[in-house]
Amino acid sequence: MIQAVIIKDSLGEYKEIRIEGHAGYAESGLDIICSAVSVLTQNAVNSIEAFTDDAFQADVDEKNGRLTVRFYDSVSEKTQLLLDSMVLGLESIEESYGKQYIRIRFKEV
Repeated sequence: MIQAVIIKDSLGEYKEIRIEGHAGYAESGLDIICSAVSVLTQNAVNSIEAFTDDAFQADVDEKNGRLTVRFYDSVSEKTQLLLDSMVLGLESIEESYGKQYIRIRFKEV
């Protein structure tokens, strides 16, 4: 199962995103849920890097299906929108395929 943890502060600003695991929907290389999550998350990170000046650190472990993104300062409106869009996509996958494949949790710091 893919575990997604979305961490925001009390003002609703993103502080950290953690994605880990494999969906187990199909065998490796054919798993459409893993592919969809990878595309959503990688595109969000690449878009933040390309279209904003926001400082962040991203760590990737492809073997274990892990992505961690940490923001050190307040994020711009662009980053907020890009991450809101990513979360919407992740929630749509969870709703369509079920929590046995992807589970999203929200935390406040």
